[in-house]
Amino acid sequence: MGDCIFCAILAGQSPASVVYRDDRCCAFLDIRPVNEGHVLVVPIRHAASLAEVDEATAGHLFVVGRRIAVALRKSGLRCEGINLHLADGAAAGQEVFHVHLHVLPRYRGDGFGFRFGPHFGILPPRPELDRTAAVIRAALANLLTSEEDSRAGRNL
Repeated sequence: MGDCIFCAILAGQSPASVVYRDDRCCAFLDIRPVNEGHVLVVPIRHAASLAEVDEATAGHLFVVGRRIAVALRKSGLRCEGINLHLADGAAAGQEVFHVHLHVLPRYRGDGFGFRFGPHFGILPPRPELDRTAAVIRAALANLLTSEEDSRAGRNL
């Protein structure tokens, strides 16, 4: 991907402070850290969205993110807690369109936080939650059926 900064980093064409790398992902410090020790975990293969990442690699990103979280807590850096954050799409706040998992060391009073919309705190009635759950279950069932069909086609 010609203009992807993360691909340039992975290819060694742009600098990065790497903390981990294997055949599926690379983890390096964010150049605009929320707090000292803010790490990004990215797949080696370019994928603009989470849907483009195969399940094994997606799971591996979180395994590596967990390991980095444990290391941050033991590192001596200021770290009273950890946020794992993955923004998928512009509406979610994604700015670099190469999937990346943020591993954010947190501490009280660090000034970072999430803002909630005006409807946060209004508890939806159970029937509304049940309807939403049904919509997601149906989409998940279709996705799983499509994936099974796809795997079956490859096995022929």
